[in-house]
Amino acid sequence: MRNIREEIAALEELKNSKLRAIWHDHYGTEPPLGISRDFLIRAAAYQIQEKAYGALNKRMKRKLRALAQTFKAEIEVLPSPTISLKPGAKLIREWGGKTHCVIVLENGFDFEGRRYSSLSRIAREITGARWSGPRFFGLRQGARP
Repeated sequence: MRNIREEIAALEELKNSKLRAIWHDHYGTEPPLGISRDFLIRAAAYQIQEKAYGALNKRMKRKLRALAQTFKAEIEVLPSPTISLKPGAKLIREWGGKTHCVIVLENGFDFEGRRYSSLSRIAREITGARWSGPRFFGLRQGARP
């Protein structure tokens, strides 16, 4: 892991010609004219990570292609990232001067030693008001204009 970090950090020191050569080696074509140095560095960093950890799976590639098509259609769409919670994860939220901790279970959530089926029930327990549990715990952003 440290070697990967060092390799990515070293990209900053490379000349543009070397970054363009890395692009060519990976994509088999010259980088687009006017592409920024920052983008070339990010593309090279992605390549390093892809070699180390593997490429995106087919499902994620399909999702990204679908999003790209949506944006090409010039429809104003704000993607909503999906967050996958794994058992053992802790959700922490400060509310009313107190820190609240929820532990993700296989089929539900643990809050203060009690089991809940939804985050919204926990949010209501904490606040006394109807909240979207995922929004309350910062797993989803609020509505955008």
